[in-house]
Amino acid sequence: MEFTASARARTGTRDADGMAVASFVLGLVGLLVFNIFLGPIAVVLASMALWRGTARRGRAMLGFGLGVADLVVLAVLASADHTVSWTFGG
Repeated sequence: MEFTASARARTGTRDADGMAVASFVLGLVGLLVFNIFLGPIAVVLASMALWRGTARRGRAMLGFGLGVADLVVLAVLASADHTVSWTFGG
């Protein structure tokens, strides 16, 4: 079975849309847990989705912003505790 150019374009757009949604979800979850890992992944996925021309541009931008927010939260909490790990309460 041979793919046509339009079939490849649809598949590429679907992949980019999936990356946009994944970046949003990972950025959102990263605000609570594993922000040192999920933040950069969200930023990279959002950047790739935007570069590939996703139809979900807003979702990709939110994922990018949340990924950056994950890293900011990590930096603030790490500087307050003087360690990379942090917990709620104590």
